[in-house]
Amino acid sequence: MGLSNTAAITGLAEFAPRRLRDLAGVGTCLEQMSALAVEAVTDGGLTLADVDGLVMGRIAEAEHFIPATIIEYLGLETRFSALMDLGGASAVSGLIRAAMAIATGMARAVLVVLPSGIAEVPQSEEKLHYGASSGRFGSPQAEFEIPYGHLGQNTGYGLIAQRYAACYGYDETALARLVVAQRHNACANPAAIFHGQPLTVAEVLASPMIAPPLRRLEIVMPVWGGGAVLVTAPELARRSAHRPVWLAGAGEYLAIKTPVYAPDLLTTPVARASRQAFAMAGLEPGDMDLAQIYDCYSITVLLNLEDAGFCGKGEGMALLRERDLTWSGDFPLNTHGGQLSFGQPGQAGGMTQLTEAVRQLQGRAEGRQLPRCDRVYVSGTGGVMSEQSVAILRGE
Repeated sequence: MGLSNTAAITGLAEFAPRRLRDLAGVGTCLEQMSALAVEAVTDGGLTLADVDGLVMGRIAEAEHFIPATIIEYLGLETRFSALMDLGGASAVSGLIRAAMAIATGMARAVLVVLPSGIAEVPQSEEKLHYGASSGRFGSPQAEFEIPYGHLGQNTGYGLIAQRYAACYGYDETALARLVVAQRHNACANPAAIFHGQPLTVAEVLASPMIAPPLRRLEIVMPVWGGGAVLVTAPELARRSAHRPVWLAGAGEYLAIKTPVYAPDLLTTPVARASRQAFAMAGLEPGDMDLAQIYDCYSITVLLNLEDAGFCGKGEGMALLRERDLTWSGDFPLNTHGGQLSFGQPGQAGGMTQLTEAVRQLQGRAEGRQLPRCDRVYVSGTGGVMSEQSVAILRGE
């Protein structure tokens, strides 16, 4: 049904994250895209000449005609292109669009390429106002939110966490346990920004309060980076040197831009996206070997677990308390360390969950490889729980 098993990921590329103060040598976004593209197609056993579709993120060098600018720079001739603007949902939603192009015969080999959007050279780009997405005249945020202090992501996610506490109670130790588990996973991943820096629950709870009840170590670590995946038609996928990773199910749902307009702060778009993805795949949450859940904040993971059906509403804290969330545990979650401990490379943040899922399914996760990994749930979240997408992946 739908897109199930019509396209597979066969190649990947990813930059090791860097702290934002260490950008020497990273080059322009176009140069970054070129490096990621070449590595991903090579990893998938193809060349750039085989690529006839491109899904991309924004670049610092251009505001308009971005697809044509990138395609020209890479020397491609494409039959399909798509520019993603869904924040942390861009990677999973980009995969979905690549599969749609292949399923409809628009393309046979599609690159999904997302640099962080950060270049080494200074840019004259307009800065965001107070962390909001737009402070321009006519923007609803500029008129109805910024003047009243509803600014950026910390405020929105703090508001959601407070609402959760009022409805279901709040166990800060359970959420700290999630953070510690992801740091444990990062310590098994040499590429992670916090590799070799383990955490304790006590340290998480002692970190400064940023947006009550969220503490600093529950909030994502911004870094430079980027990633790419090569998505191909079945006839190309079966020629790959790596195990093909098939898109078994997909879902996407958008309804709001900010939580100010959410009818229910605790029922997020990922609920509908997950139902659609599981139905398309013919699978259930209990069938998954791994969950790669977008984790810009600890509360994001909690709500995603509940709304995706891994547990009931209001039962997420119990899951975080009772299950082993490390890569060697009984409920492996974000085995690369998640964005909380691997790092969040801007618009490529959601790509880190996707590339790790592919590594695990292909048996290439080295020191953190799951003993069995055939089915993986991957989610992406943009804005403040405003745009969410889900992919169910399976290894052939």
